[in-house]
Amino acid sequence: MKIISAVINDLVTDQRVHRSCVLMHEMGYDVTLIGRHLPDSMPMPERPYRCIRMRLPFHTGPAFYAVFNIHLFFRLLFSRFDAVWANDLDTLWACRLASKLKRKKLIFDSHEYFTGVPELENRPRVQKFWKRIERRIVPKLPFMITVNDSIADLFRNEYNIPVLVVRNVPLRNTIKHTKTRTELGLPENKKILLIQGRGINIDRGVEEMVLAMKEVEDAVLLIIGGGDVIPVLQKMIVAENVSDKVILLPPMKREDLMQYTMAADIGLTLDKNTNINYRYSLPNKIFDYIQAGIAVMCSDLIEVAKIVNTYKVGAVTQSTEPSILAATVKMMISDEARLNDWRKNASKVSEILCWENESRELNEKIREYLG
Repeated sequence: MKIISAVINDLVTDQRVHRSCVLMHEMGYDVTLIGRHLPDSMPMPERPYRCIRMRLPFHTGPAFYAVFNIHLFFRLLFSRFDAVWANDLDTLWACRLASKLKRKKLIFDSHEYFTGVPELENRPRVQKFWKRIERRIVPKLPFMITVNDSIADLFRNEYNIPVLVVRNVPLRNTIKHTKTRTELGLPENKKILLIQGRGINIDRGVEEMVLAMKEVEDAVLLIIGGGDVIPVLQKMIVAENVSDKVILLPPMKREDLMQYTMAADIGLTLDKNTNINYRYSLPNKIFDYIQAGIAVMCSDLIEVAKIVNTYKVGAVTQSTEPSILAATVKMMISDEARLNDWRKNASKVSEILCWENESRELNEKIREYLG
């Protein structure tokens, strides 16, 4: 049986899609993953399934989404497959149309509450366009997949369909050789606070954390990844005179990234409650921090706070105001015994919050649906 999975990014760093494709490959399906190639895309790592990255004339805006879906639709139309897996709403139109014309099965995996993303908050016409696609397709699906209970409840209440929750948990960390901080170019005598991710954008509390570092001593803030707020941060670091306290590194391969994650003391996830998508977010990074065995500091959002409080792996900051962030960091790093307890708890929990456990129900659902 042949399955084609489609996602709108460049495939390299999307671990959720990669894990899903590996799962299907290990189940015996012939898997092809389709995405796009960007000017700054990293080389594609070796994968056990086939990967196709389309080169398109546009990279952002309405023209990009239109061209991507048209290209995807015709590629699917002239490809052999038994099922197509649409990752997020921005691939669903093309996948639905192709699967309907070819009378094949469709799986929809929503990685977020797409129509509630901040980029659409002040663009009602665009938001309405995507919502119309969602309302026309999702209610007709036999089931869908999403990333946490809160977002699953939104879809269940709106469309009255079964929703399978598969969180963005990584594979168990199996890295044997850990690099020293000296090898990584990091200070040995300071606590390291880490923010990582490909979507370091506005309203994720990163600018406020940079400002908070003015009040924090004996620690550095390490930011690894990309996003639309990175140019803002570069200027802010200079303007606020915190170049000695903040380190910016570009996106990197997961294997390299985990070395930095394991070298940190506290991993930060500081999304603000400014929109419904962030309100119910459960970022991959929190599970990466846990797999790395480091403490977690998070904003007071439903899903992330539930993880931190339930498993006692860190602290919840009550605000993303710089002064409150600074106070929370100082509290966390002031007691070495407590910090070590959070780390120990994270190491224990890493054996529970891993893909090997999380994927079991997904495995059963795919076999039931596809045969």
